[in-house]
Amino acid sequence: MTEKILRGGEYLICDIPCADVFTPEDFSDEQKQFGETTERFVTNEIVPHLDEIDKQNFDLVVEGMQKCGELGLLMMDAPEEYGGLELDKASSMLVAEKISAGGSFSVAYAAHTGIGTLPLVYYGTPGQKDKYLEKIISGQWCAAYCLTEPGSGSDALGAQASALLSEDGTHYLLNGTKQYITNGGFAQLFTVFAKIDKEHFTAFLVEKDFEGLTVGPEEKKMGIKGSSTTPIILDNCRVPVENVLGEIGKGHKIAFNVLNVGRFKLGAAVMGASKVALVTGIKYANERVQFKQKISSFGAIKEKIADLTADIYASESLVYRLAGLLDTKLATIEKGGDNYYAAYQKGIEEYAAECGISKVFCSEVLARTVDEVVQIHGGYGYVSDYPAERYYRDERINRIFEGTNEINRLLIPGMILRKAMKGELPLQAEAMKAFEALMTPSFDAVDEAIDFAAEKALLKNLKTLFLILAGTGVQKFMDKIADEQEILMAAADIAIQIFALESTVLRAEKTLSAFSERKQELLRAAVKVFAFRASEEAGSAARKGAFYVEEGDTLTMILSGVRRFSKFDATGLLAAKRLLAEASCEEEKYLFN
Repeated sequence: MTEKILRGGEYLICDIPCADVFTPEDFSDEQKQFGETTERFVTNEIVPHLDEIDKQNFDLVVEGMQKCGELGLLMMDAPEEYGGLELDKASSMLVAEKISAGGSFSVAYAAHTGIGTLPLVYYGTPGQKDKYLEKIISGQWCAAYCLTEPGSGSDALGAQASALLSEDGTHYLLNGTKQYITNGGFAQLFTVFAKIDKEHFTAFLVEKDFEGLTVGPEEKKMGIKGSSTTPIILDNCRVPVENVLGEIGKGHKIAFNVLNVGRFKLGAAVMGASKVALVTGIKYANERVQFKQKISSFGAIKEKIADLTADIYASESLVYRLAGLLDTKLATIEKGGDNYYAAYQKGIEEYAAECGISKVFCSEVLARTVDEVVQIHGGYGYVSDYPAERYYRDERINRIFEGTNEINRLLIPGMILRKAMKGELPLQAEAMKAFEALMTPSFDAVDEAIDFAAEKALLKNLKTLFLILAGTGVQKFMDKIADEQEILMAAADIAIQIFALESTVLRAEKTLSAFSERKQELLRAAVKVFAFRASEEAGSAARKGAFYVEEGDTLTMILSGVRRFSKFDATGLLAAKRLLAEASCEEEKYLFN
């Protein structure tokens, strides 16, 4: 890594050297060992019981969590002084990726290690950590997070749950109902958000056995059936005053900061699930014979496999690039001291937009993957005897978890524009340059001797396109741009594709020379296939955004810029897709592990 640490959102205005990105090929032996340990655990201890887990045999889930505790898989983010491992984000994401093969079990694991554990790690007092943290990271207790209510989902601060100090000043009495609580049926510790005196939004550590807490019935869900999802009813639930988590009235900091990590970790998990589903689809395509041929030999199936392989390579590149950004930033924070976790949270918050991108992009890649895997299976994909059916049902929640993809799409450009308004990102100056580029004819030639030259040219142009659209929107609506959700979502789609494509290109460029000629050919093919998709999706979003923002001659000018800046020479695209698909079917695996 270079000494300069990239700021969140700065990728939109900078040229970034490939040496500055972290990739899966950079894993240390220790990191690989964590991944292998997790993979063995899931293969041997969870996968054989998936059918029983999906029948809500929660004893198996709890037993699996205890085994995770024995293996150290619950203590990745916990501080060493409390028995944790305090590992880097790349290791934590690798475990999240590998645990995803465990279906519904992975949901319980993610909730426990993420939103269940991190509030205590980041905001707990020494006394609270002494009391609860060892139980959680050992697997003795399971943890849950209670934010959502029947009337407040994305609008978390609209929660109605209340807390009133008892007359003797020793307890708070909590009242209200929390909904869709993952691990609700078997958790022993809940992080519950309520408003003290119906005003001060605050977090509390609430034990299952506290008087006044009742676990409601299991929800009858479409998917992730083996995860426990229940309401939690609070009826004058008595919570000791020493169980207030963080500052009174500052519960929003806990709620939102922990969700940044949750979004990032979900990106890693769904990326891993995409790999599992893809391999299932490839193996079935190699087994299924129609018209006296394996269906994997048909072009229609090959194209699906190629597109998915390239999408997953982009997801993987994005997730571990972001892990590297976070680890580099967090490494600058001196450990210890009362302000360590406050600074730590600010370090993560720096990349809140990128965390949202990870969640949105990777969950939508999984959605495409499982849909195509069902399609490859045909009618068999629609029956529960085949895993494709479960993949399809289980996938859907990921676009709702951790803030819907729509909410995240609004947050991504919103956070970037706020940085610009604070002077933390020189977006205005860069937007002026982008408008100059729009007015200036371009005769830039692509040097085909440079690796990924066409894709790099596309990246530069897509960044210009984002700046044009965002700049036009801000110029027209000023501080009211936050109310123009359709425009923000179009800008988000461009920003998402830029980060994904840049992560893909930089990873491929960084690692290319280390591979055999055959692997280099596959890498180039994957980059070309994904770049074509990114150019089409970003171009479509930009055209839509242009119509939303402008009209008349200005619209005509911007649309001409959209055509120019989203143009990508994908010569050889079909050959690249066939190469990827044939190699995938021959090896029956995701090619870039």
